[in-house]
Amino acid sequence: MSTPDTNHCSDDIISTSERRSPFTMGLLWVTMVTVFPCVLIGFSWFKSGLSLVQVIACTIIGSLLLLVYALPSAHIGAVSGRSYCSLIKGVFGKFGNNIVSFNLIWMFIAWYGLTALFMAEGLEGLFHLKLPLAILAPTFAVLMALNNFWGFKGVANFARFFAAPMLIVWVFYTLTKVTVATSPAVFAEPASCSFPLALTMVANFVIGVCVWGNEADYWRHGKAKVGHSGFPMSAALLIGVIIFPVTGWLVARMTGITENGAATAFMNDYSFGGVALIGAVVLTASYFAANDSNLYGSSSALSQLAKLPHRAAVVILTLLGAIVACLLSTCGGAQALEKVASLNCVIMAMPTVVLVAEYFLVRKLFGIKCDLHNATADADLPFIRTPAIVALAVGCCAGIATAGIIPGLESLHVGICSFQGWIAGLAVYIPMRWLEHRRETADSLILSDAGNRAYQPQMAMQMISDD
Repeated sequence: MSTPDTNHCSDDIISTSERRSPFTMGLLWVTMVTVFPCVLIGFSWFKSGLSLVQVIACTIIGSLLLLVYALPSAHIGAVSGRSYCSLIKGVFGKFGNNIVSFNLIWMFIAWYGLTALFMAEGLEGLFHLKLPLAILAPTFAVLMALNNFWGFKGVANFARFFAAPMLIVWVFYTLTKVTVATSPAVFAEPASCSFPLALTMVANFVIGVCVWGNEADYWRHGKAKVGHSGFPMSAALLIGVIIFPVTGWLVARMTGITENGAATAFMNDYSFGGVALIGAVVLTASYFAANDSNLYGSSSALSQLAKLPHRAAVVILTLLGAIVACLLSTCGGAQALEKVASLNCVIMAMPTVVLVAEYFLVRKLFGIKCDLHNATADADLPFIRTPAIVALAVGCCAGIATAGIIPGLESLHVGICSFQGWIAGLAVYIPMRWLEHRRETADSLILSDAGNRAYQPQMAMQMISDD
């Protein structure tokens, strides 16, 4: 999970002449959303009893559901050219924007700690380090903050343009080798996990690991055509959440390995002949770049709530990320990944679901004038927009309750928690927004009528005076 380096609250619109080409936007997007944990989750799914057919089918279904969310989210940024914060303010109000920013902060911190944990597990497996994860993970969390603290931009560029493509090549090479060694009979092997349970597990992960929430911030730098974001998104999903997990599942079936550290070490031996340094360079650069973006995103969101010096904000957020990394180390990377992804697909996505519904559904249904290019000045914005906040609360509660991460609510862990949360939120938002629009229209008519009545006596007195 990562975010583009454009997450700021600004009413500046990216002009058409400043937009990047679809190839540039797409290539960078693919390298930013294809991450090594998506390979490791394949090992976990094999351990849980999913068959290869289930993994393929469920990742495809999850990807299609994600596109239902992601394409409108990206398109609203490309059409408007406005920042995510500016768009959110117009729908949630000034205080509502603070709530969304707070959610961004703690979810980015959760991803930051989780990425540090994966970094620790990977290097522990490659170099057989003896230090406990509760020490290694927070240590890496602190080291990963150096780029944001001192601004080593070359590290992030190296990761995006070298390490990420190398990671893709590494996984594809492993897939080729393991496919040759696997019998076609693997497609007929039965699963010990039911398909509904497999779909719940896989789709929640696919959506959770790929949802950013602020997709509009990235794609506002691209051309305002659905295909210019749709094709790169589809390619990234094909590589990151279909091919990567399938590779992990096949390697797990061949070896019986299901632990993250051992899985990373075997893939390195299998592909690089045991030269641990090669795998370490690729993983380190990839994980450092991911946390560079996560920390940037959380610090940008924090700036909406408190005006702190950049380095002070980075120190605070880094310490919080280190604490999270230490806490997550007690349950292991695979289990922690599923929990964080289950939260992310609801909490990060729900504000954007409301935002998209407002501009592409509500305003068209109710005939409300809509100009995406004009942002309302802060002074004219309401303190809070009740329908959006209520929808956010209801959607998050419904999604989290069915995510299976709250003790005592395991019986509700059915279906796709993110999709259920989105539907619940929209079921509340649309009628509440309709009632709000009716009330605003009625108030406008009353004010207009009162103005006309006040104007008529003034006209009569003016006529008498003229006579």
